[in-house]
Amino acid sequence: MSGLESYALAIAGGVFPALAWLWFWLKEDSRSPEPRRLIALAFIAGMVTVVIVIPMQKFVAGYLVTQTATFAAWSTIEEFTKYAIAWLVVLHRRENDEPVDAVIYMVAVALGFAGLENALFLLSPLAGETVMQTVMTGNLRFIGATLLHVFSSAVVGIFLAFSFYRSRVVKEWYAAVGVILASILHILFNFLILNTADEHLLRAFAGVWLGVILVLFALEFVKRIKPRPTRR
Repeated sequence: MSGLESYALAIAGGVFPALAWLWFWLKEDSRSPEPRRLIALAFIAGMVTVVIVIPMQKFVAGYLVTQTATFAAWSTIEEFTKYAIAWLVVLHRRENDEPVDAVIYMVAVALGFAGLENALFLLSPLAGETVMQTVMTGNLRFIGATLLHVFSSAVVGIFLAFSFYRSRVVKEWYAAVGVILASILHILFNFLILNTADEHLLRAFAGVWLGVILVLFALEFVKRIKPRPTRR
């Protein structure tokens, strides 16, 4: 397989599933959908985040001794950077005008990140291994890592949503707690992956599925959040 074909298949295998997940999540905001240009911008920003994160992860890896510490640092870097990019690109805009929007934008950034990250993971098998191995790698990334990024970033979005009509200071606190919690969840997942035999990996992925289901339930409460009545 030529280098160009490998790149094309890796990008398709990484990005297309992420776009399918994005389509699903956009249905959660069907009553007042966000501008498609901003959704696309958030998705692309998530892809750019991968390029920003990789050199940061390589830098910190040189100062960490254990694999567990390295993956913990990498998880934290990813979650903080995804939120920072989301805020810089879309969250500060006036179109972010209702609580559920923060969740949608965070998920869009997460899926852009997962799409490019998946493509990079697929490149190695495509370069010299079997097609079946490539398919299996893609399936595992699709089931596990993609959902992990959706779950962790959606958690941040949920915290932003619940603070939407509060003061700036409260919003900042909620954002900080959301990112810290997302980082912890990401670290726990990576710890499970590192310490789970291959034949039991689906059990670890099941926990992420459960987390996504809980986020979807929380999203129903987010949709009911209204401005706090002003005192007279």
